[in-house]
Amino acid sequence: MLDTTNYFKAKLKKTQQIGMWVGLADGYCAEIAANAGFDWLLIDGEHAPNDLRTILHQLQSIAAYPSQAAVRPVTGDVGLIKQLLDIGAQTLLIPMIETAEQAELMVKATRYPPEGIRGVGSALARASRWNSLSNYLNEADEQICVLVQIESKKGLENIDAILAVEGIDGVFIGPADLSAALGHRGNPGHPEVQEIIVSSIKKIRQAGKAAGILSADEKLAKHYLSLGTEFVAVGVDSSLLMKSMSQLLGKFKDGVASTTSTVPSVY
Repeated sequence: MLDTTNYFKAKLKKTQQIGMWVGLADGYCAEIAANAGFDWLLIDGEHAPNDLRTILHQLQSIAAYPSQAAVRPVTGDVGLIKQLLDIGAQTLLIPMIETAEQAELMVKATRYPPEGIRGVGSALARASRWNSLSNYLNEADEQICVLVQIESKKGLENIDAILAVEGIDGVFIGPADLSAALGHRGNPGHPEVQEIIVSSIKKIRQAGKAAGILSADEKLAKHYLSLGTEFVAVGVDSSLLMKSMSQLLGKFKDGVASTTSTVPSVY
């Protein structure tokens, strides 16, 4: 029988999970990342050129591997969330959540009635394997993992209320937007930003939720892990490819600029 267990959610408060941002918008590339063995892979629909079909292809490519897929939609749109769930996404990372009311709506969007407002169209859905999973409608809700992203001053101001929302499994701190909002655009390693990130991670965990973050800076990523942060993405596929190509070319061609920066980077 097909195993539809969301192992990312099952492990969320039991062990730390190391992830990779997947932004190349291609199933073949996503499969390479899955083959590398990361615990979770974030298919980015916010800043990468993804649509429903490219996300579907990547979900299918990752499904053959132990790596667990998460999807970040471009925005917390109820209609879009319905479509993502129907094509088989079980873990959603929803950007720019600023209030408890927004967080509550995101939870409702992932639940079937009467608990939520997810449209019932399982006969058309890959998620139910086109209704071949006989009890899908009754079991789907418990396998959905809702992660919300706090990355603004307003979100920080309302973090306690957001953390109190039932059905939110984890809170992800968005260091890129957050550092910009705090006046340190492009510098998530700034002491003021780091102080807020660390205090937020501690607050999230104390509230019984899982904390998450992305950092391509090895030192910062290891620091977040030392704090107990449950899900940490440690790189971005497009950035790794760009850096590797540039470094290789630099070995054979004079004047090629290095992509390595001394400033701590998210990506």
